Amino acid sequence: MRHGKKINHLGRTAPHRKAMLSNMATSLILNKRITTTVAKAKALRKYVEPLLTKAKEDTTHSRRVVFSYLNDKQSVKTLFDEVAEKITDRPGGYTRILKTGNRLGDNADMCIIELVDYNELLLGGDKAEKTKTRRSRRGGKKSTAAKDETTAEATEEKKAKAPKAEAKKEQKTEAKAEESDTDNNEENKTEK
Repeated sequence: MRHGKKINHLGRTAPHRKAMLSNMATSLILNKRITTTVAKAKALRKYVEPLLTKAKEDTTHSRRVVFSYLNDKQSVKTLFDEVAEKITDRPGGYTRILKTGNRLGDNADMCIIELVDYNELLLGGDKAEKTKTRRSRRGGKKSTAAKDETTAEATEEKKAKAPKAEAKKEQKTEAKAEESDTDNNEENKTEK
């Protein structure tokens, strides 16, 4: 019976579990999203959410407390400088677990755990930027003015390229003529 056992030991000793959760929390803070098993993700959520709450108050004491859990300067800096700004208004629930199916090797339940404020697809930030274009099913023809402009631009480009191409052709023909002259001279010398 598991009466009152709130901690999932994950089949590891206490120091191994602590090190694993510390590494996973560091990866989550730096990458904003990681893929893991559901059991580890649920254990990580209980481990990292108090640290995110602690990061809202940027004091030396809170930085030292968070560093004692993470043991990584870069992740602490990222947490307090970048992540804390985005989560200031959120009263909790900083992470989201999205189940992705089972792993092929051992059929373990897999998931993605991510920081909620960093998922642009679900936040809908792209919707405001996109403008809706009007579409019609008919393959309508362009106006004659638009056609004239595009053809005029194309002919100007061809004219600009034409002198360069002609100059290259002239250089090639001159080089061939010089080669044939030298070949003829050599043949005449050998005949004499």
